Amino acid sequence: MSKSFWAFGLAASAVVLICLPAAAQTKFTNEGISAGEIVIGTHQDLSGPIKGWGVPVANGMKMAVEEINAAGGVNGRKIRLVVEDSGYDPKKAVLASQKLIERDKVFAMVGAMGSPTVLAAQDILFDAGVLQLFPLSAAEFTFKFDPAKPQERLKFSNLLPYVESTRAALKYMMESKNFQKPCIMHQDDEYGKNVLDGFNRQLATMKVQPASITSYKRGASDFSAQVAKMKSDGCDLVVLGTVIRETIGAMTEAKKLGWDVTFLGATPTNVLEVPALGKDAVEGLYAASQFEIPYEDSAKGPVKDWLANYKKMFNSDANTQAIIGYNTVMTFAFYAQKAGKDLTGQTMLDSLESGEKFLDIFNSPPTRFTKTDHLANTITQVQQVKGGRWVLVKDNLMF
Repeated sequence: MSKSFWAFGLAASAVVLICLPAAAQTKFTNEGISAGEIVIGTHQDLSGPIKGWGVPVANGMKMAVEEINAAGGVNGRKIRLVVEDSGYDPKKAVLASQKLIERDKVFAMVGAMGSPTVLAAQDILFDAGVLQLFPLSAAEFTFKFDPAKPQERLKFSNLLPYVESTRAALKYMMESKNFQKPCIMHQDDEYGKNVLDGFNRQLATMKVQPASITSYKRGASDFSAQVAKMKSDGCDLVVLGTVIRETIGAMTEAKKLGWDVTFLGATPTNVLEVPALGKDAVEGLYAASQFEIPYEDSAKGPVKDWLANYKKMFNSDANTQAIIGYNTVMTFAFYAQKAGKDLTGQTMLDSLESGEKFLDIFNSPPTRFTKTDHLANTITQVQQVKGGRWVLVKDNLMF
């Protein structure tokens, strides 16, 4: 996307208070805004277990920043992005957030990586009045807020939530394939618990008992015990609250056992690396998803150009994660532009809550927030690995 961001504006560095309808007050920072610059921060896993997510997300963000700045910036201000490595470790995410706030004076945290890492650090942001925008987590804590806690008004999510997407995909699979004994294997953290919650809520609605529930510690690489248990329990559908290598590991273990069962992954499994690295082991995998994954040989128009530009910049093929990272910055820039020349924490929040729709170039559902809903959308797709690539199975799903 190469939209122009025109004009010029000024804003003072300060912390301000605004009044909410219930007389509560939200504290905002105006740090990171100068006559010619907006400083935003992010923490990504650049060296840990999900660096396959973190690195391309950071690349996508950098690409967006370059495009926006080349087109004149946001109302005349250039964006400066500061990226820190969390290693997918909550303690490191806290330290990274403190550094971004205290030393780099960021205006907003944009696209931070991971449920446990984002959760660990978000109160530090809120205490400083820093907006938490579009984290790479679709856990409920990223968008649900208590009106009695005004600082929670600072969080917004533009990703398909794990609970709702798991429910929608599971409902479709149960009804269309007539499964009788669903089970789940999930990561033992905030992300995995959200997938488990969606699984349990949907089965309760359908009055179906789970055949098996099993979990694993974040960072684990051996899933033999979990897979053996699910096989023994007679599961005919396995829901995976996993990421990349855990998805491949679980399905590889099932192949070793000669267990022919259907797998349905949560949205983090819907990435190019799963079929590319898993190969035959993941053939047939279904996954909940937010948008169709573009392939270079079939993409058209702006998306085809975007894929080519990404490859030129980073000497690698773009993937789902790069798209998500790119969109976090483009979404930020859209609402910052709408906030006007006098950009402050208050005007940015007003812009985010205005109901204005942001449309990306990848045919995702529109991003739109209101004062009472800081979640963009819940429209789910189901895709499947066929012939080593993801193909769309069903669109416009809701539970």
